[in-house]
Parts: sequence; C-alpha cells; structure tokens
Amino acid sequence: MKRILLAGLFHETHCFVDETTRLDDFRISRGHAILDFRGNGSMIDGFLEVADKHGWKVLPVCAYSATPSGIVDDEVVEAFWQDLAPAAAAGGFDAVFLSLHGAMVSKSLQDVEGTLLARLRALPGLDRIPVFGAFDLHANMSDRMAACADGLVCYRENPHADARETAVRAAELLARALGALERPRTAVRRSPVIWPPTGTGTADAPMIELEALARRIENSSPGVWAVNVVAGFSFADCRDAGVAFSIVADSKWSGCEAALDRLCELAWELRHEGLPKEIDPCEALGKIAASSPSGPSLLVEPSDNIGGGAPGDGTGILRALLDTKQENAAVVINDPESVAEFSKLEPGQRLVLPIGGKASPPGAGPVNLDAELVSKSDGRFTLEDAHSHLIASAGKHVSMGPCAVVRHDGVTLLLTSKKTPPFDLGQWRSQGLDPRDFKVIGIKAAVAHRRAYDPISAASYTVSTPGHCASDPRLLPFRNLRRPIFPLDLD
Repeated sequence: MKRILLAGLFHETHCFVDETTRLDDFRISRGHAILDFRGNGSMIDGFLEVADKHGWKVLPVCAYSATPSGIVDDEVVEAFWQDLAPAAAAGGFDAVFLSLHGAMVSKSLQDVEGTLLARLRALPGLDRIPVFGAFDLHANMSDRMAACADGLVCYRENPHADARETAVRAAELLARALGALERPRTAVRRSPVIWPPTGTGTADAPMIELEALARRIENSSPGVWAVNVVAGFSFADCRDAGVAFSIVADSKWSGCEAALDRLCELAWELRHEGLPKEIDPCEALGKIAASSPSGPSLLVEPSDNIGGGAPGDGTGILRALLDTKQENAAVVINDPESVAEFSKLEPGQRLVLPIGGKASPPGAGPVNLDAELVSKSDGRFTLEDAHSHLIASAGKHVSMGPCAVVRHDGVTLLLTSKKTPPFDLGQWRSQGLDPRDFKVIGIKAAVAHRRAYDPISAASYTVSTPGHCASDPRLLPFRNLRRPIFPLDLD
C-alpha cells in the first residue's frame, strides 16, 4: 500500500488592495477532518477519489484556503509550514500531493508556493520521492515551482469547471509515476505578456487557441505527461506574474524547448486578444432599453471582481441603475456594516444609510439610500452547480455571512457581510429570489460568472467602473514585475 502525504494551500493574492490577509481569514482543516472533503466537489475530493481507487493510504496534514484578497501575512505561511514540516520530516510515505492555487504572495515572499516546495525538498529524504499536485489556471508559475515538483497540473477551463477533474488527472499522473522506473521533469517558460482576468476566458481567444495547441502537443508526443497553459494573475505584484507554459515530460523527451517556443510564439501573436473592451454602464443600459431583451441582461463589472480580490462593495453599477431609474434591477454588494443595521429591523421597515463604497479608493464611495428591508438570513447556501468555479478550494457549502435583502425604488440589493463571488445562482435563490425574474443584474466578476449566468441571460455587457481590478494592467503600480512585458511595454 502506497502512503501519500496530502496538504492544500489556496489563495489568490491581490497586491494592490489596501488590506492584509491574516490567519483568521483562512478556513483551516487539519488531520482526518480533511478526509471529510470526500464528495464536496473540491480538488482534494478529486484526489481522494483516485487514492481510494488505487488503495493508497492517505496521510492528511492540513488544508488552508481563503477568498482572494490582499497580501498575506507571513504568519500564515509559517503556520502552514509548521503544520506540514513535522509530518513531512517524519517520513514513512511514498509521495506528496498538494492542492494549490499558485498565486499567493506574502509580505516577505513573492513566490510562496515555490518557497514552500523548496523547503519541502530540502528535508531529509524528500528529494527522492514524487511531489505532484493540482493548481489554478491563474497561478503565477515560477522556476522554483517547476524545479521542486515533479508534476503540477493546472485547470484547463475558465470558468474553472474542471478543478476537481484536474486533481483527478494530477493524481493519476502520480499513480503513473509511482509505477514507473523514472520520474518526469517539469520545464516552464514565461511569455512577455500579462493579461487581466477578463482576457483569460477559455471559450474565447486567446486562451481557446493556446489550449488547443497545448492539447495537440500533449496528444502527439508520447513523452509528454501534461502541458499547462497558465494564464497568470495580473493583480500579483511579483516577478513571475503573467502568462506562462509548463510541460511535464519524460526526462529523455527532446522536444520540450521547441514546444515551449511554439506556445510562447502563439501567445505573442495573440497578445492584443487578451485586452478586453469595456463600455460605460449607462451606455450599456441604453442598449438594453433599446433592445428590450426577453430575460435578464448582465452588467459585468471586472473592476470590482470579488474572485480577483476586490472588496465587492463598489457602487459604480448601483449608481448607473439609480441614475437611469431602472425598474427591475438587482446587484450584490458586500457591506457588513449595513447588514448589521438592517438586522435590527423587521421586514417592511425602512432605513436611510450609506450603502457600499466603504473600502479603500479607487471606488466611487457610498450611496445614501432610503431602503426597505425585504428579508434577512444567515447567508448560508449550497452550490447548485457541482462544477461551480467556487467549489475548487472549499467545496459546495458556502457562507456569505449574515445577509439582508433590501429594495430602493426599482433596485433590489443583496447585502452580504462576507464577500462572495457571484459564481452560482444559489446565491440569489437562497434568499428567496429568482435571478431570472430581474431585467438587469449587476455582476462583480470577470469571467467566472459565465457558467452560472450565461444560460439565463439575454445579453451581457462588460462595463467600465472605478475599482481595484482594472482590466488595463498599465494602470497598476507594479514594482516587482519583470520587464519588458506587454502591454506595459508595447511592441
């Protein structure tokens, strides 16, 4: 029976928001509690399925995950290492499997995952065993990550409907390694391109073409175990942010450099395709009014993309809905202070207070509203979609914290006290609201909402508002990013 050490570390770090992500912000499971992830749809669940299939003895250590947010306190990194190191140093296992994000930045470390992998390899005996894992398509892959792991495999889809499937694929490659006479090696190459999340949907160019080339290389080369198209995370101020490619292959395979050349050349040819076009929200609302669509129209607001680390309390779309006097519109705003005030009322009662816009600039600031309380709840819900983008790290049970549904004229607001990405329609339905009934819905996301909302929407407009997740990387104050890189440095 093979014994596999299991751990998880999942955080996407936005380096340009004014907050620190602390240990208390992480959901932490330790020891046998991790085995309870079976059936929850997460990456760890996918690994456990393969472990059961092959009869492995799983040695679960710890799993840390947090919602995308600001730079991580060093205390988190050291707490994770203090959990992992004793178990790893004790030995008695045949391999390590890691569930990672790949875009974590702490106060002292630009490359958290690479640093921890290097520490792991430095432990006595750990240089001789396979280290495999699954990671997010929006990782910033470093040379150290490639050098210190035998086989890291990333998602192929954005929205990330394949997170669990990716862990299954990575775990099966681990099984292959355990049965082989030779371990694979990983090569990585970074392209001189950085794209915002809005430019990395895998149903569209440039990602659809890069994924197609990666699969052709993978399927036509017997020595290749996996080809990763890593879109990168443009809000991480680190040297390795941006588009990258990695290949897991037999050490004797001679085509690695040529394959990486082809991928990088295609990314450069498609570099302009990853820069999205946005319009003013009032202009979008005018188009909606003129077309009278039969179903909800979406105002997608990448600048306040919760899944990218924004606070989710921007009022850009809310202001546009109010200015144009929308009759049946809805938007979710993260505002724990307002939720606390509305929690003192009963449904039907009204309150005047500033809503949203309380996070640091560049948001548009609060909007003072006279709003009626419709309902209040504890904010817990279960994802309707077993392949939701939201399920990857924590599973299908979600908490928005205490919530209040309020209404001002024709606009319905779902106020949350924990920012929750809009990746599942259960978010609305848990509050007694059917999103299909609205004419316009504001969506604080970039791409990951599409799996949930595209099937019910009549039209979708990506709009420009003030916020932390700018779709133009040239607007961000990078200090550590490698240069030259497009579009910060044009051709």
